Amino acid sequence: MCLADLSHPCLIAVPCRSLNKENHNHASPAALLLSPHTLFGGDLKNYSGRRGDQHLTTGYGQEGMFSGPMKPMNFSVFEGQEPSQIIFQFKANPPAVTFKLTGETDGIFHIQPDGLLYHNGTLDRETRAVHKLEISALDAHGATVDGPVPITVEVKDINDNRPMFLQSKYEGSVRQNSRPGKPFMYVNATDLDDPATPNGQLIYQIVLQLPKINNVMYFQINNKTGGISLTVEGSRELDPVKNPSYNLVVSVKDMGGQIENSFSDSISVDIMVKENIWKAPETVEIVENSTDPHPIKITQVRWNEPGAQYSLADKEKLPRFPFSIDQEGDIYVTHPLDREEKDSYVFYAVAKDEHGKPLSYALQIDVKVKDINDNPPMCPSPVTVFEVQEKEKIGSSIGTLVARDMDEENTMNSVLEYRIVDQSPKSPTEGLFLVERYTGTFQLAKQSLKKQEAPQYHLTVEVSDKDFKTLCHVQINVIDINDQIPIFEKSDYGNLTLAEDIPVGSIILTIQATDADEPFTGSSKILYRITEGDSEGRLGIDTDPQTNAGYVMVKKPLDFETAAVHNIVFHAENPEPLVPGVKCNSSSSAKFTLIVTDVNEAPQFSQQVFQAKVSEDVAIGTKVGNVTAKDPEGLDISYSLRGDTRGWLKINHVTGEIFSAARLDREAASLYRVQVLATEVGGSSLSSTANFHLTLTDVNDNPPRLVKEYTGLFFCYPLKAPGSLIFEATDDDQQSFRGPQFTFSLGSESLQNDWEVSKINGTHARLSTKHTGFEEEIYNIPILINDGGRPPLEGAISLPVTFCTCVEGRCFRPAGQQAGIPTVGMAVGVLLTTILVIGIILAVVFIRMKNKGKDNVESAQASEVKPLRN
Repeated sequence: MCLADLSHPCLIAVPCRSLNKENHNHASPAALLLSPHTLFGGDLKNYSGRRGDQHLTTGYGQEGMFSGPMKPMNFSVFEGQEPSQIIFQFKANPPAVTFKLTGETDGIFHIQPDGLLYHNGTLDRETRAVHKLEISALDAHGATVDGPVPITVEVKDINDNRPMFLQSKYEGSVRQNSRPGKPFMYVNATDLDDPATPNGQLIYQIVLQLPKINNVMYFQINNKTGGISLTVEGSRELDPVKNPSYNLVVSVKDMGGQIENSFSDSISVDIMVKENIWKAPETVEIVENSTDPHPIKITQVRWNEPGAQYSLADKEKLPRFPFSIDQEGDIYVTHPLDREEKDSYVFYAVAKDEHGKPLSYALQIDVKVKDINDNPPMCPSPVTVFEVQEKEKIGSSIGTLVARDMDEENTMNSVLEYRIVDQSPKSPTEGLFLVERYTGTFQLAKQSLKKQEAPQYHLTVEVSDKDFKTLCHVQINVIDINDQIPIFEKSDYGNLTLAEDIPVGSIILTIQATDADEPFTGSSKILYRITEGDSEGRLGIDTDPQTNAGYVMVKKPLDFETAAVHNIVFHAENPEPLVPGVKCNSSSSAKFTLIVTDVNEAPQFSQQVFQAKVSEDVAIGTKVGNVTAKDPEGLDISYSLRGDTRGWLKINHVTGEIFSAARLDREAASLYRVQVLATEVGGSSLSSTANFHLTLTDVNDNPPRLVKEYTGLFFCYPLKAPGSLIFEATDDDQQSFRGPQFTFSLGSESLQNDWEVSKINGTHARLSTKHTGFEEEIYNIPILINDGGRPPLEGAISLPVTFCTCVEGRCFRPAGQQAGIPTVGMAVGVLLTTILVIGIILAVVFIRMKNKGKDNVESAQASEVKPLRN
């Protein structure tokens, strides 16, 4: 296409042709930038009727050529160019001699007789964006011989119009607490330039806000639509009392907001802040169980502007939501409420626009259900049971009856009154009990009770609120007081002899005491307690809950050596304390004598596991630990070792001291475990065992070594470039958390010109060649590895490296005569010899089988003629 350079009106872009007034159709290999003087050899007069010294510029041809035959074509020309701009050169075949231009020329577009189409006036896209033209070819008589053909010229836009606001000033209003980001007003600007190009793309911006409190913007603008809305801070902070109005300066720019080469306009916007009427109402109170017709209006909400769509949101997700709202914002309760079922409700009122988008935050609606007295008192249980001890003082509290009322607490609807209406039995007299009117607490009224007269009383109690009455039943049990002490059936249970090894848990004696109080109560249950003779708690007594019998049993092992005789005294008592004035005497105590007999016991170690820690390099004969044991009978003890598989230890048979008997090695066993045997000297020679654990700490006594045997290291011969191999070292000593930190060096200075060893990390190193001139043979490279320990140890290793011919990346070495391996000739000889031996063996076997068959025939013939022998 032909392209005009607008920034250089004296230059034009032409297609790949070399143009002059002699031949402007001659092709050239590249496009040229030419001035009109170069293009036409001067001005328009030098080209078919000069028209003055005017600059000409081509338009955009749809096929990218400056000239061509007549056919429908489209051109694009930028508006605002200087007059006399060439568009296209049309050609016609004889008999055509001239051209005619018709259509929307607007007196601007013309065509020369030789077919040169141009315009001699400034184009304006905003006046006409597209010019529809027609071109005809005429002969010498003015008759049409070709055409007309349509020609379309599109006027391309340039940014020659500034944006303009539609109003000289804007005014608007916003409610406080409006939803951030929702526009409450718009500013609009227009630009006559093409909106499909950046020239007509407008960007809005708030330049200034007055007042600007704490340097915070309360307003924002959609840079494409011009919609003005509140920011989050503005929604929260706007207050018509503090600042009833704000002024904004809004600007608009074309070119998509680019700073350079763009036009702009600005406008003042006055905004009034109005009070927000979208507010949550006060808590609503609804009387429960209302009989009025439903639905009943209970409150209302209103959006700041008409046309809002209202709805309710149930916060608690109730199965039956009892509220509704109409499109005026009036809220209703739809059916009667029951306070005892639910005493309050919380839900939300929502206002949305016509598109279903929320206009602001939801309002919380709180509803409280007011109580009426519609529930009678309820007894806590069918029968409430109290206990009172006999001989209780008059006025003593017996218990409290707590009835319930489902009506609201702390109101007259739930205040309850108590009254005794009946007592059974009425002996020894009526009115034995009182109940406090409002608390329900029962007391003894006239005299103490005796269980022998009546073990139980039944009371009928009337519980009432201001409208309802309920009868509750109370049972009062007269319980025996603990006025009888436990008495043992005998005071001395004699002597009891037991061996000291009797098993723990064994019952050794049964004792019995009795109590005259009411059976199976805390006053008659007996507990036994040892008070003397068992300071170490070796015995215990369990009580049979049915018979109160006491079973004396062994709780801890008996020990003849500690105490051979125990004088045991035990005491019987009740869980319930005795009444004042009654005390236990000697009848509540008994005794017996426990005689413990001796049993020969094995020695006992002071602990089951003895532990010690030494360095692995301690000298032979060093004490590494000791064990101690005692014999309960006081016999001497002899110590010995068991499980000393490495022979590292020895023990003093008398003292239990343990010594090293050989060189210790942590790398062989870092924790060495043996058993120590303690045996009685004399007596039954009983013994016992304990464990001795010896932990060996490390010393640096192992030099570094290779982690594996490296036998396959090779370089391909001949070596084309210096190469390297990687190897790894290790150390059998215990390593720090950082791991080994080896250093590596060549073992011979004579190799330093050929080889180099470099450290990679604490365990790996790289062996590298320094040149390529190595022979095809095996090189054994000595390397020193130092562990840097205390003291440092150094290991000398040798790495065999082979230089060999390689086939497919692998080392290939022709097989030669090696010791122990036969040659090919020898192998063939062995094979032939083996075949010959097998043949001889088969021949021998065949001959023997043949001879045996012949002998069998002869023996058969002989048997036919020879007589049988006895």
